[in-house]
This record gives sequence, C-alpha cells and structure tokens, in this order.
Amino acid sequence: MPQPTPGPSPASLILLPDLGDLLRLHPQFNAGTVTELLAQLGAREVGWASGADADHPLRDALPAAGIEIRELAPPDWTWADAEHAQLLGFLNQYPQGRERLRRAQGAEQALAALVTAPLDPARVLSPAFLAEVEATRTEVRAALDEGPGTRWRQRRLDELAARLDGQTGVILAPLDDVPALLVRLPGAALPDLTGFQPGEASRLRALADRAWQLRDEDDLNALLTALEREAGDRVTPRAELDAAAASIHLAVGDLPGARGWLERAAHALADGQPRSLAGLVLARLGQVRDALGDRELAQRTYRAVLALSHAPQVARAAAEDGLREPFALHLT
Repeated sequence: MPQPTPGPSPASLILLPDLGDLLRLHPQFNAGTVTELLAQLGAREVGWASGADADHPLRDALPAAGIEIRELAPPDWTWADAEHAQLLGFLNQYPQGRERLRRAQGAEQALAALVTAPLDPARVLSPAFLAEVEATRTEVRAALDEGPGTRWRQRRLDELAARLDGQTGVILAPLDDVPALLVRLPGAALPDLTGFQPGEASRLRALADRAWQLRDEDDLNALLTALEREAGDRVTPRAELDAAAASIHLAVGDLPGARGWLERAAHALADGQPRSLAGLVLARLGQVRDALGDRELAQRTYRAVLALSHAPQVARAAAEDGLREPFALHLT
C-alpha cells in the first residue's frame, strides 16, 4: 500500500512583524490580537528582536497574557542615528542634496501611509503588503545610498540575521525588517493564519485603545457605556477600563467623576496586571487630586508612582512635574 507523501515540515523559526506603538492604532491588529495569534501558534515565549522602547505595548500585553519575553539584546545602533543626522544636515546644504532628501522623504511618507491605513493580520502578513514595505526601504537606499543614509541597514540586517540563525520559536521583529530577514533566513517563515480570527482580547484591547485616544467626533456617552459593561481580561483588565473611563470624564472637565473612576481603578490594581498600568493610573489620580485642591494627597500619590519598580516614562514625568508644581487642568 503506498505511503502518503509527507508535507513540508513547519518552520522552526517564525518571524512575527511588529508595529510598535502603532499597535494602539489598529482595532484588528493590536496587542490583544498579537496575544491571540501567539496562543493559536502555541507560543509561550517570544524572542524580542524589536526596538528597545520600554513602553512598547507588547511589553505590557505579553507577560500579562502569560507569554514570556526572551530578550535577544540587540547591539547599540544609536551611533548610526548620529551619522544619519549628520548626512541629512550635509545634504540639506545643496540643491542636489535637497532633491535626494525629498525623494527619501517621499519613501518615508509612503511607509507611514502603509502602516497607518487599516490593518489586520491577513494584511500585515501578506506577501504583497510586505513587498510594499520593502519597496519603501529600497527607495530610501536609492535616494541616499547604503550607509549613513539608511543607518547602515544592510549591515544591521546581516548582523541580526546571523544572530537569529539557529534560533527557534517565534521572534518579534520590526515590520520593515521582516521582508529582508526572510530572504536572509531561508528556514524562517511568517505565522500561519489558518483558521485565525481576532477575538475577544483583540476587541477589548481595541476599545481601551480607542478610549485613550479621543477624537472630536467621538460619541463619549457611547464609549463610556461600552467601557462600563465590560469585565476586562488579563491583557486589558477592569482597572484599565476604569482609568480609560476617567480620561473621558477628564476630557470634559468633570474632575469629581474622573476622581471616582481613578480611585476605583487604583483599588483594582493587582499583581500580574500589565506593568505600566499602576503608574498610569496613579499619575493621573495624583493630577486629578491636585486639580481638586487636595495637594497633600496628590503629593503622596506622585511619590507612589516614583516608588514603583516600573512606571512608563510619561507617568514618571507627570509625577515629577506634579511634585515640583501643582497640576492644573486647562481645557481647550
């Protein structure tokens, strides 16, 4: 009896494109979506080959979802940023140089348009989309040449690929690095989306992200109602939904309402929640207490932020500013 021909073996190295802070922008490709995709892949650990931003949304979401981050400790390339800035200053002195800069700027704008248009997992992981992303990098290289103009991108990618060679599991890498890494790492592949659809974690994360980024045209009552009816989950706990509701009250100048929601959020803080949450809640609570004239309690709240083992930079800055000078709410 003939034996069935085995299919191709699953790739041992999966490259997951990272959008960084732009994950907060996309309702169908946000930090919650990433945790759901990793759950479908069966990944309990992710290698971090993306940026060094300590406040990256996945730095909160992955541990909260029980997914360990394995640091790959990328080398320091800040010197390349300095060389890039020097080159731009030089080129800007000459008409031909300014034309090259305009060409490169056009490519950067094209990339920005790609990553801010509506995205979902199928779009982000499609070969056509990744080819469009890579085309913008090729255009920058054509305009400014490889080297300082591209922040030595080819050299950096060669080094990164060498470090990833032999790795297994899921690796988080910057979106615009992924197409070139796939070429350099023939055994690597993109995540298999078969049967995947963004679920409740994605929906809840999208709601919170939306509430933190209010727009003039928003129906604030509808947003508040949506926030109030949710129970929360590990990635987007109830405490964050309460804090997001407080931000809506604050946006319309309702300080007592904001204080009530923030104190409720503060009481709901617990171990195992996203690591940035306590700092964000307490910093805002300190500001609201300040604006209501409760200076002593506000100062204690600011000090609590600074005593945390981790607080986002924006929360630490708010606490430090609040200790120097009382916070006052100015509505525009």
